[in-house]
Amino acid sequence: MIDKSYCMSSFLSLRYVEDQDKQFFDGLHHQVYKQQPLERKVLVSDVQDVDIAIRNVFRRVSNEKLGMLLSGGMDSACLAAYMPEGSDAYTFRFMGGKIQPDELKRAEYYANYYHLNLHYVDIDWDTVEKNVDHVMEHKGAPVHSIEPQLYVAAMQAKNDGITMLVIGDAADYVFGGMDDLLSKNWSYDEYVKRSMYVNPTDVLKEPSDMNYLFERYRLGKNSIDYLRFYDEIVTDESYASYENAFESADMDFIDPYELLKLAKPLDLGRIRNGDTKYLMRDLFRMKYPETHVPVKLPMPRPVDEYFANWEGPKRKEFREDIDISKYNGNQKWLLYILERFFNNYEK
Repeated sequence: MIDKSYCMSSFLSLRYVEDQDKQFFDGLHHQVYKQQPLERKVLVSDVQDVDIAIRNVFRRVSNEKLGMLLSGGMDSACLAAYMPEGSDAYTFRFMGGKIQPDELKRAEYYANYYHLNLHYVDIDWDTVEKNVDHVMEHKGAPVHSIEPQLYVAAMQAKNDGITMLVIGDAADYVFGGMDDLLSKNWSYDEYVKRSMYVNPTDVLKEPSDMNYLFERYRLGKNSIDYLRFYDEIVTDESYASYENAFESADMDFIDPYELLKLAKPLDLGRIRNGDTKYLMRDLFRMKYPETHVPVKLPMPRPVDEYFANWEGPKRKEFREDIDISKYNGNQKWLLYILERFFNNYEK
């Protein structure tokens, strides 16, 4: 079913098109990511469980030539401990915008600690522009800002002979890393407002109402099951970005954390007192006993710098009165890439 208004609104609200049966245009078909079924996941209660489960995942892929995406954060740092000695690791380095030297130094430290060969994946705006249309075409929809750089990393690894990339994206979703989202018991209205990346009514001439999705998770008059929303909607969007980028490069990948599930509910008290991803912190201390747990940082991408002077979208689908100055770089990306997608497929 073609429903351009819905697809625009869903992408701006959620960063993906939630309804697989609705498409932007004829001839394009996007897929909604399907998580691993529960029966494939290993229940974990403590750090020893996590350690054993990850070791078993690596044993199952021991016939692959593994590479990994390694950042300065603890999730990928922990996975570095399980990589075969001499494996290749890939770290993003941005040639324009904020390079984050401390992040790079930590990645170098982790690679040296476990005797991995570290390669930089150099990214600038030209790299993004040269590769973004390919990942959009594969997805049949606009893409997250990380997808072009993930594609570039996968192609670099592929040229090095890597047959499977190891990633650690799922740790945030399995172990309670989204500390702002989990910071309190949200009311329905405030959670809807917080969860929309860009409110379609503020930027589109013909927006669709996205409340139907949040209504699925409503509890009573003004509460919401934000943990289930987090486990389903937020998680699906993130996983789909990695899947599309790597499939676009014809690169197999595995996220060991995605194959795990907590045996008991998250301890929200610990998270709200600053002990986010407490099992991951324990695992990091196990693997790097003489090193402080690093501060959590998202995958770097200098979108604020990329769009510092961007004037906003100009196509007919967008309102003329958008105050682009009130949007951050990640939000501007959503507007930019949606317009670019239209320019590619609807001249």
